[in-house]
Amino acid sequence: MTPRRLKTVSLLAGVLLPALMLLAWTQPWFMVELGAVTAEPVPAGGDVAGPALPALALAGLALVAAMAIAGTLFRVVLAAVQTAIGFGGVIVASAAIANPVGAVSRLVTDLTGVSGESSLRELVTAISPTPWPWLAMVSAALLAALGILNLVTTRRWPGASRKYERSAPATVRGAASDWDALSEGNDPTEQGEQGSASR
Repeated sequence: MTPRRLKTVSLLAGVLLPALMLLAWTQPWFMVELGAVTAEPVPAGGDVAGPALPALALAGLALVAAMAIAGTLFRVVLAAVQTAIGFGGVIVASAAIANPVGAVSRLVTDLTGVSGESSLRELVTAISPTPWPWLAMVSAALLAALGILNLVTTRRWPGASRKYERSAPATVRGAASDWDALSEGNDPTEQGEQGSASR
């Protein structure tokens, strides 16, 4: 794979995976049954079960924009941050999957007024996860893997375009010449007018 294609694929994956994390966060993560409190199962979304996930996903998206224009050294730093963001998302999602009652405790407390995990466990008669927390965890794990891959390969990426850099020295020289003319008591605009008149 060429360095340019490698950069393109890495940046696209860096956008897609945080977007999937955000999508998963907006969906129901658990269906909670509370016995006599509610007749139907109550959905608990990612905003309840994984409240830290959107901040991580948005940070991952912003990081990709910076990585696209950064220099080699800064890209390595950003790849390390990308890895940390991915692992952070894995921790958030896996904690909710491992302890669903704790993850939905705020929702159950709002519905019943009861707090304390032991009391909540008595209220929750059944709780079942949806595929969304798993999608969030897998997306975050892939983002961490992408960050590790970028740590290894980002030095091969092509740099930013330099097509405008050649015009800069001429502009600087022109400004310096005008300044020198003013220092000698000459008006550089008059020279330009005389040149135009002679033509």
